[in-house]
Amino acid sequence: MSAPLPQPDPTIATGPTSDQQVAQPRAVRTLPFWANPRFGLLIVIAVLVVVFSSLRSSFLNVDLTIVPMQADLSVFLVVGLAQLAVLSLGHMNLAVPRMAAISAFVMGWCYQHLSVPLWPGLLIGLAVGATVGAAAGWIITTTRVNSFVVTLALDFALVGLVSLLYSGVGDGVAFNVHPAGMDSLRTDTFSDYCMGNLCGPPVPLIVPIAVLAAIVVGLLFRVSRVGREILMTGSNLRAAELSGIPTSRRIIQAHALSGLLSALAGFLLAINSGAFSADIGSSFMLPSFLGPVLGGTLLSGGAVSVLGTVLGAALTEVIRTGLNLLQFSVQQLNIYIGVVLVVALSLDRVRQVVAERRGSRS
Repeated sequence: MSAPLPQPDPTIATGPTSDQQVAQPRAVRTLPFWANPRFGLLIVIAVLVVVFSSLRSSFLNVDLTIVPMQADLSVFLVVGLAQLAVLSLGHMNLAVPRMAAISAFVMGWCYQHLSVPLWPGLLIGLAVGATVGAAAGWIITTTRVNSFVVTLALDFALVGLVSLLYSGVGDGVAFNVHPAGMDSLRTDTFSDYCMGNLCGPPVPLIVPIAVLAAIVVGLLFRVSRVGREILMTGSNLRAAELSGIPTSRRIIQAHALSGLLSALAGFLLAINSGAFSADIGSSFMLPSFLGPVLGGTLLSGGAVSVLGTVLGAALTEVIRTGLNLLQFSVQQLNIYIGVVLVVALSLDRVRQVVAERRGSRS
């Protein structure tokens, strides 16, 4: 005769019942396809493109608008990925702009004073950015101080350091150095290189760099053990520790990745502007959050969307370019960008709530 099954202890919190476990997946499966936030971003981008091109035909001009938009989008996509790396933990990196600035300074100094080639100089800058990011992560894990406070303090410290370095070592505010290959990255597109009668698309040469960064970050969080453990740490730190995940190491690695991507964004902006200057990164703060948050990355950690970050950055750049062509002043531009983005976020939230209610009724 079999022994009676043990009864559950009512003092211990248990997971959902079998009925709940069956009902929950069914609700998810019945959600309409438009419940995906990436689909909503695509619709908004398409509508804005139609509106802006109707108001200004130059919006679709390849040389005037499309090519510069792609170059700017490449920068802000990498900036968004830099913030996404720590949002995966539920952290924030308020030092993204200055991490880009200090890395750009090191790259510019190496190019001008050491005559380092373009790509080795980039590797040096990436190492500097990763080191600064890792230092921020180490401080957070050691002191247990909130990432907001640590990176804000680091941002202030780097502001002063970058200014001192450019005024003391740089003899001014910029390194106007152009290592071999820099001008081509800045001005050329794939359409400039033809094989017989076959020419490439009008895509700037820096775009593949940003695309490669997005692919690598996406694969990191989707298929690698490190990426999955970073997400688990962001989802529930205590549970991750009990599962044997080296949470302190993962936090440091996520912040190092954020610093590395910040450095890459600084490099791309220097390519676009033609100089390694002290103000590199000064416009990075808002775009660093807009791309990933609009794309569905959770501020609380545990979930990221690289594709959503691409679309979120694209939405922001379409809005900025369209309003510029409509000759809005800088003040008006900031106001309308804020209004449009708030409306977009609100509509996206309404869409998700409606979809969830419809799914729960199915």
